Amino acid sequence: MKKYSIGYTQGVFDMFHVGHLNILLRAKELCESLVVGVNADALVMDYKMKRPVIPESDRMRIVESVKYVDKVLLAQTLDKEAMWHLVGFNALFIGSDWKGSERWTETALRMSEHGVDTVFPSHTDGISSSMLRTLINI
Repeated sequence: MKKYSIGYTQGVFDMFHVGHLNILLRAKELCESLVVGVNADALVMDYKMKRPVIPESDRMRIVESVKYVDKVLLAQTLDKEAMWHLVGFNALFIGSDWKGSERWTETALRMSEHGVDTVFPSHTDGISSSMLRTLINI
């Protein structure tokens, strides 16, 4: 039996790469069911001020094809408490590169009030969608 019944992670998953795959694998190793929120195009535009290279419908199809993923939903918010009310997860996964940041320290504290553990799987160094955008000049 795995440590958590339902795990949740969320991201843009633009230009899907091995770092994305690694966080999904590491999360699934710890939970029976892994739910993944793919950030909506409008949400990404709102907080990153840039449109994803791959449209949300295609990003959702890519993520749902990964064998570690049990369910995919379109995320319209970055608010993890709102997502918890929708999904009911008991573990929230975010890459270790965010550990110790003000945003994620506060999020982990708020989620712990709901009995949710925030888990920081190892970040895959040397790859990111932002780096790929720079390499191909977009």
